[in-house]
Amino acid sequence: MIDKENEAATIDFQQRLLDWFAIHQRPLPWRRAYDPYHVWISEIMGQQTQMERVAVYFERWITLFPDIAAVAAAPEQAILMAWEGLGYYSRARNIQRTARLLASGDGTIPATYQQLLALPGIGPYTAAAILSIAYNQPYPLLDANVERLFARLADIDSPLKLRPTQKRLAALAATLLHRDNPRSFNQGLMELGALVCTPKKPDCGRCPVQAHCRAYRDDTVDLRPLPPVRPQRIDIIMACGIIRNGPLYFIQQRLPDDIWSGLWEFPGGRLEEGETPRQAAAREIEEETGWQITGLAPFTTVVHHYTRYRVTLHSFLCHLPAPLTEPRLTAATQSEWVSLAQLSDFPFPAGHRRLVIALQQASFPENW
Repeated sequence: MIDKENEAATIDFQQRLLDWFAIHQRPLPWRRAYDPYHVWISEIMGQQTQMERVAVYFERWITLFPDIAAVAAAPEQAILMAWEGLGYYSRARNIQRTARLLASGDGTIPATYQQLLALPGIGPYTAAAILSIAYNQPYPLLDANVERLFARLADIDSPLKLRPTQKRLAALAATLLHRDNPRSFNQGLMELGALVCTPKKPDCGRCPVQAHCRAYRDDTVDLRPLPPVRPQRIDIIMACGIIRNGPLYFIQQRLPDDIWSGLWEFPGGRLEEGETPRQAAAREIEEETGWQITGLAPFTTVVHHYTRYRVTLHSFLCHLPAPLTEPRLTAATQSEWVSLAQLSDFPFPAGHRRLVIALQQASFPENW
């Protein structure tokens, strides 16, 4: 078994992992040259996102913004559009904030830990990832895949997020780190967790480090890691109005201090006690625009999840009654009347984007 005193076991573990990674690593686009800019973007995108999905977004991002200068110079709306679907939009804004800081200097990603930590959106894990993967510096990494792998490797029988367990995991990561090739070693750990030592049904027969796994030896693989204590899910019920005026649809941009700052939406909000979704949609429209609208027709309902929230969004179709008046915006910075096709040009939160797609796929009578 691997421990601080067993140097031979550590060397054997390192070599087995490096040999496996050399053969089985996925051809992810940021691995072509390990450009620091590419590694940085991939790491930010990879937070809370499956790697196969990250690769698709990454390729599109690099096409739109091939370097730091392009990110710095882009309009925020272009950044948000490129990020749409990844969620946690503060990550995209921090990328642009950092890009502008770097562009005002020498335009390169720093190669020291403290310099990286001083940049918006870069914490200890991301700084270590950039240094080890882009610059091949000896910084250990602990992501969810590695934590799960280590929980089985060391047969850890305590929840992973407890502080003592985190200290134990960090010590193990530092002990095992291959200091001459941290780039491949850290990626090998993450890749092994993603492809072999998976959350459900790990393929122990394919594991290159099976000989070092205590959970495999003690037949506790299926019991590790211990399941976390799940926070209670919070259900949120919302309603919105899809307002049409001739061929145009009304959308508004969310306030700067909002959770989805800068994104666009159909006016709406949460149901109040005793309200039906239709009543809530009419009330929210009036509160946010000043328009009193009746005759709301149910369109569709979408359900989406983020963190520990489940949001059910009811939508209603309606017309703006004549005469057309300017909206009195109370929950938005600006508004637009746009065509059905133009809705694709604006960044929306996930639930409202699904409404846009449903609208564009629906068939309406000509006189609707």
